[in-house]
Amino acid sequence: MLAPPGGRRIVTATLLEVAGLSKSFHLVHAVRDVSFAIGRGETFGIVGESGSGKSTTARLVLRLVEPTTGLIRFRGQDLATLSKGALRRERRHMQMIFQDPYGSLNGRMTIEQLITEPMEVHDIGDAAERRRRVGQLLGEVGLPEAARHRFPHEFSGGQRQRIAIARALATEPQLIVADEPVSALDVSVQAQVLNLLLDLQQRHGLALLFISHDLRVVEFLCDRIAVMYLGNIVEEGPKTTIYAAPRHPYTRALLDSAPGRARKGAALKGDIPSARNLPVGCVFRSRCPLAFDRCAHEAPKHRMVAPLHRVACHLAEE
Repeated sequence: MLAPPGGRRIVTATLLEVAGLSKSFHLVHAVRDVSFAIGRGETFGIVGESGSGKSTTARLVLRLVEPTTGLIRFRGQDLATLSKGALRRERRHMQMIFQDPYGSLNGRMTIEQLITEPMEVHDIGDAAERRRRVGQLLGEVGLPEAARHRFPHEFSGGQRQRIAIARALATEPQLIVADEPVSALDVSVQAQVLNLLLDLQQRHGLALLFISHDLRVVEFLCDRIAVMYLGNIVEEGPKTTIYAAPRHPYTRALLDSAPGRARKGAALKGDIPSARNLPVGCVFRSRCPLAFDRCAHEAPKHRMVAPLHRVACHLAEE
């Protein structure tokens, strides 16, 4: 069973700020008015069911997908105002680890080529320095020096994800966006990769935006948590607060149905409504056991219910 790491990391100045971020694909409202900030050295988790908009948010942050509206400020710069060249240079400082350790690595390239490629793109070091850096990174993620000459198909899923982590670290980023990085791995391997991520984050002072549907994983790794439902953040706060005293009915339902905490009859009823045809009022009302008349015609606004703890629910303060 995973246990939360001891102590909280010290968070300094804001590294990433997202405000009013929205994305629509034709008539599908994938992300709606999302706002949050991540400090340097902090791990910020986004959790929710499939279809809640977590992965789209991750791609919007890196501008792999262009937002419909909203602000993304990274290292003090508005990414929307940067030219293609400036954005490319800025991407050295923000990297991504994808969910699928099999599809995210080019099977025709050796491990050395895969890890060296980001350094070549961003003109980091000469050939000798890059070779040295590959060996250093392989050691940091727990792989032997000889791995540099092999190909991705020669490694297990957990080893491939270690290679993907080494590749993400190659440019010495300040922010890593990890989109469900352990969900495709066996449980025993998940723990190894999570401990590796935690160790590397502390060693390099990285900020981490961690996307997951697994509440145990988020509790283990994250400092603060945002809970997403149908493209919007419904609750956000420090990890200890969210797990000890959740205020949104959706957050409570997720926690009550999580492995190890599941209660009889606590499972969420029904499915997430279509993002193409959003319900009027509170979008969670069709599944909420506490819904009342006001929820049917008025969307709840975010309100602060405790320091750093905000909730979008009409009953948040009760």
